[in-house]
Amino acid sequence: MTQDGKLVLAGAPIGQAGDVSPRLRQALESADVIAAEDTRRLRRLAHDIGAEISGRVVSYYDANEAGRAQELVETLKEGRTVVVITDAGMPGVSDPGYRLTHLAVEAGVTVTALPGPSAVTTALAISGLPSDRFCFEGFPPRKGGERARRLGALAAEERTMVFFEAPHRLAGSLAAMAAAFGDDRPAAVCRELTKTYEEVRRGGLAELAAWAEAGVKGEITVVVAGHTAEAGGQDIEALVAEVDRRAEAGTQRKQAVADVAKEAGIPKRELYDAVHRRSPTP
Repeated sequence: MTQDGKLVLAGAPIGQAGDVSPRLRQALESADVIAAEDTRRLRRLAHDIGAEISGRVVSYYDANEAGRAQELVETLKEGRTVVVITDAGMPGVSDPGYRLTHLAVEAGVTVTALPGPSAVTTALAISGLPSDRFCFEGFPPRKGGERARRLGALAAEERTMVFFEAPHRLAGSLAAMAAAFGDDRPAAVCRELTKTYEEVRRGGLAELAAWAEAGVKGEITVVVAGHTAEAGGQDIEALVAEVDRRAEAGTQRKQAVADVAKEAGIPKRELYDAVHRRSPTP
């Protein structure tokens, strides 16, 4: 049975305080408890938008998320309103929020959201790449081998893909994407969205990886075009990577070639020859 408490997931501005809605300002002022990823940034935001916080403010970030979520559920069961706000964007999207939401739903507590700016959809909209179908892949794995396997599994993904990445890992991730998806796969690197130094760099993955080698600063969102059925040129390398991934997972290489070629809509012999050039014992 639904309790009287309410969990509010509040979308925070990704760069401009002026993007705050009147509803967010009201929610911050009326909440019994505000669970903030960074309490200092919350108070700075409140100051910038003229919101007077009267409720209790607690920290809610990666390191304490599991334990704090249970505490907050007990608060919700007491009939109180808890607002969750992260540094930027929507709680639960590569930010704390999922665990608390899951527990609140299990406890029968009302869960709602105050929508706000999102780096995912903002980058997708301005990338110039197809936006009718897309998937969000979060941060690529940090370790090279794991990252290569994860990206290899996406080689045949037809939807536009959106990633987050840290500035100091951007060049490496773009190079890994070029290896998995093809040097010429169209992509866009969106930096500091909505902020003073917003920049969108568009081009092939290899070109973007070379550009990023000089160093990039700020919050980064990467948008990559999906695989197309006309797999030619460098895209063959992405399909070879997918064959390798499936073979490592236990599928016979011959069967992996047949399956990937069928999914990609290209002749099996074309992919077989490409695999043979890379691996003499297919």
